[in-house]
Order: sequence, then C-alpha cells, then structure tokens
Amino acid sequence: MSVLVYIESPKGHIKKTGNEVAYYGAKVAESLGTNCIAVVIGKADNVGNLGKYGVSKVLHVNADQEIEFDSQVFTSVITQVASENGANTVILANTANGKSLTGRLAIKMNAGNVSGVNSLPDTSNGFVVSKSVYSGKAVANYNITTSNKVISLMGNTLQIQEVGQAVSPENITVALPATKLKVIERKTSEGIVPLPEAELVVSAGRGMKGPENWGIIEELASALGATTACSRPVADAHWRPHHEHVGQTGVAIRPNLYIAAGISGAIQHLAGVNNSKVIVVINKDPEAPFFKAADYGVVGDLFDVVPKLTAAIKKYKQA
Repeated sequence: MSVLVYIESPKGHIKKTGNEVAYYGAKVAESLGTNCIAVVIGKADNVGNLGKYGVSKVLHVNADQEIEFDSQVFTSVITQVASENGANTVILANTANGKSLTGRLAIKMNAGNVSGVNSLPDTSNGFVVSKSVYSGKAVANYNITTSNKVISLMGNTLQIQEVGQAVSPENITVALPATKLKVIERKTSEGIVPLPEAELVVSAGRGMKGPENWGIIEELASALGATTACSRPVADAHWRPHHEHVGQTGVAIRPNLYIAAGISGAIQHLAGVNNSKVIVVINKDPEAPFFKAADYGVVGDLFDVVPKLTAAIKKYKQA
C-alpha cells in the first residue's frame, strides 16, 4: 500500500508547503517500505519537480483546467485517486484548504485522522504521530490503528532537502462532480511569503502607538527578508490587515525566527507563536510576560532598538 500526498497549487504554482508535504510523504513511505505518490489537481507548473523531494510518481489531474477549490469536489477526486493507486495513507498540508479536506477524506476513506502533526510518525510499533495541544503547552501522541490514515502536516515541521530527480508527470482525466460553490469575490495578498510558510517573521503590537509608525517594522522585515505580522488588538484597531494577525484566534505559525516588538505576550498570542524555533522579544517593560517565552530579550524602547537592529543587519549583509 502506497502513501499519497495531495499537493496544493494556488494560482498554478506549487509553493514551499507543497514541497514540504512531498518530502514528508516520501519519508513516511520510506519508513513503511513503500512508495510515495503525489496528486496535483488542475493547472500547475513544474509538477515534475516534486520528484526532487522523494516522490516516485506525480499524477496531474485535469492538467489543462483551472479548477476552483471546492472541498467536496477535491475530496471526491483524492479519494478516487487513492483507491485506484492502492494508497492507504493520505497526507496534506495543514492549510485552510487542507483543514477543510482532512475530515471529509477521513470519513470517505473510513480512516483514522490527526490534523496538525509536527513530526515524522514512529512506525516501529504502529503508526504514532504527535501534535501540539493545549495552546502549545503540551505534545500529544496518537497511534492511528486503522488501516487507512489521513494526516495533515504543520508548516516548517521538517527542513526539506532534495533527495531525488524530477519525474515526468502522468496526466490523468477525472470527471469532476458539479460544484455547489460560486465565487463572488477574491482578495489575496501579493508579493509576500504567507505567514504559515514564512521562516522569518517580524511582528509588532500596541507598543507601536499607531499605524503611522509601522515603517520601522517593515524596514526591519525587508532587511531580514521576513514577513510582517501583528497582535490581535492591532488588527482589531485596523492598524494592520487581519491576515497578519497571529495568535490563538489568528494564524498559528512555526517560523525559524519570530521577532516581537511592543507585544506584551498574552497567552492568546503565545498560543499561535510558541512553536517558533527562536523567539526574540523587544519591550520596554521588563515584566512583560513575553520575556518568559523568549529565547532572547531586549529591554528597551522599540523606537530606539528596532532601527538600530535594522542598521546592524544591513551593515552585516553589506560586509
């Protein structure tokens, strides 16, 4: 029985999250002594490059069609592909689309399901995966005992590597069920790495005092090549767009570096960022709760510290 990975291709492009799922799926297949198959639905470029991350075969469904995402339609397609290719383990990214597919797939396949896994499974005695629980305060292990399994993968779980060669995709045609959805309007962010995929994030809170001061945060992010984020009060006050809100009620992220300036560190915010590899906190209040979760802390006025940090990074890069 093989491992099937569903690779998202927003606007016809496979992003980092797709490559991560391919690499993770290949590692799972290796531990199970089987092969990993990737499925891509609708128009997408360079799908054969998934082979570089360990995928042995790429199935490109209806490659000449631009297909709007519909979880019911995509569930039907993925289930059919899994059945036809003898796949009993399906892996997806834990994105908004992935979350809407995971439960449906589990029901269709009569499969055990764990969402948001953050490590490779232990297959020495079953199929045990782990995920963060209780707002990141603990890790739970789940042994999936069903023959069919569906899991979704948190971003930045593994450092991906090229372990193979590009493959020639196999184009297949699937009759798609009629969609019940009608797209009225679409708003997307352009030109930035989405927060769930970002490895470097610079975030700020009410300590910025107003939206007019955000330039120093954007300059620091630009110097680092990072994505910007914010706390909930900032988004609620419309200082920054809501898609930048990270925390328990916003976007949960796992970057390699998270810099927080002027954020006190309420538990709701920490819940969305405490899986970051390294956390740097800048706050003039030495009693700010965020310092307890920080790997590095700077006690000082962010309006002094941030520009100096930006200048130091630029100087280092020039050198």
